[in-house]
Amino acid sequence: MPNWALGGDGILAGLAVAMRATSVELLLFAAVFILLFGLGDMLIDALWLGNRTMRAPARKVVRGRPLAHRMAILIPTWREAEVIGGTLAHASAAWRGEPYRIYVGVYANDGATLLRVAAQAALDANIRIVIHARHGPTTKADCLNAIWRALRADETIEGDRYDAIILHDAEDFVDPAELAAFDRALYDHAFVQLPVIPLIPGRGAWIAGHYCDEFAEAHQKDIIVRHRIGAPIPAAGVGCAFRRDAIAMMAGGGDPFCADSLVEDYEMGLAIGQAGLPSTFFRARGPDGALIAVRSHFPADLESSVRQKARWIAGIALSGWDRIGWAGGWNRRHIASNWMLWRDRRTVLSAIVTIAAYLGAVLLVSSQATTAFLGIEQAPVPALMGPLLAASSVVLVWRLAMRFVCTARLYGRAEGLRAVPRAFVSNVVSVVAVHRALVLYIKALCGAQLRWDKTPHVTSAVPLRIERIRS
Repeated sequence: MPNWALGGDGILAGLAVAMRATSVELLLFAAVFILLFGLGDMLIDALWLGNRTMRAPARKVVRGRPLAHRMAILIPTWREAEVIGGTLAHASAAWRGEPYRIYVGVYANDGATLLRVAAQAALDANIRIVIHARHGPTTKADCLNAIWRALRADETIEGDRYDAIILHDAEDFVDPAELAAFDRALYDHAFVQLPVIPLIPGRGAWIAGHYCDEFAEAHQKDIIVRHRIGAPIPAAGVGCAFRRDAIAMMAGGGDPFCADSLVEDYEMGLAIGQAGLPSTFFRARGPDGALIAVRSHFPADLESSVRQKARWIAGIALSGWDRIGWAGGWNRRHIASNWMLWRDRRTVLSAIVTIAAYLGAVLLVSSQATTAFLGIEQAPVPALMGPLLAASSVVLVWRLAMRFVCTARLYGRAEGLRAVPRAFVSNVVSVVAVHRALVLYIKALCGAQLRWDKTPHVTSAVPLRIERIRS
């Protein structure tokens, strides 16, 4: 052992002992919660795998029949000049000949977006521009409420009401058979959610790609189980339709969306379910056999992804907890609802567990390297640590296997394999986003005004038969 290592009261040896003790505590903490979270996830997987109806092939929707429902599509915008023109042009081409109207909300101080929307509206009479009276950005919910008021004014003038309200974002590529799917599902349901399929910009797209993995699992498995056990279905904010009478009931004579919410779509879906109105996650195929879904590009850089996920986390896991609370009662439906709410809100705790796991692993390796270098014996670990780490490792391997399966079903085996290392990317984004979400939440508690923290969107020249993914 070098002479310098013996001095200073064995500083290196003491540091190694401290690192090992800390790593043991961190890993024990992480292992317990990974095991608890993992068992809950495995129960979801078991319900999905064990019930053939949950894995049944998507039904077929025939396009071309006259639509029975008069539909209005609401698109709120803020600084979307780069994408909104292509989105509207794609919708016009996809839905040519269908009875619909697109309401695009634009702020008066967003001239670039207004010009793009106006240019497309000149080509398609089904596009209606709604200029928000307030300067932006406010919140997405506030913009949606402005569109809702304009829609109601049109109904009064025209003497006819819409039967369905559909929500989309400025960057969405709609499906040609979407309106036919909604028309069919809204006969029996007050709220309908279609699958959302993120687009992969190309190989090696790690940030954008991790959205593909998360949505592949959520919209092929998790939300289906959620629906089948009787828990309310949250709206994704895109590719979702509400019956007009359900929206009016939620509005109660006022605005339907809560203007001080960061996740007004999520809350609306839950409110519909909690009110006892029928909802469904509708998986269907169009005439070409492809899954009817909303496709769009998600953020491809770390900063934009963190900002987007921070908004989701702050709205669902923090302020949403304050606003919605928990379902009261102990019947099956309430238990299922609270279980799903817990899964939605555990993000902050999951981030803490992730940090503990990574930090504990680094400290453990460092302590082992230091003690080996010094030639001293390592302190024994608690007897419980081995079984806990083994059990949590099995759970983690299972989770990665399920992510591979879900991603591979939608995007192919190559992307399924990439989903395994992308799980680390997902963890990193979530951890950083939780920090930003906590800052947003604390500022809101201190009275800061909520604003639409938009992330920049990109688009590409995509043909009408846009990446007809097979699932």
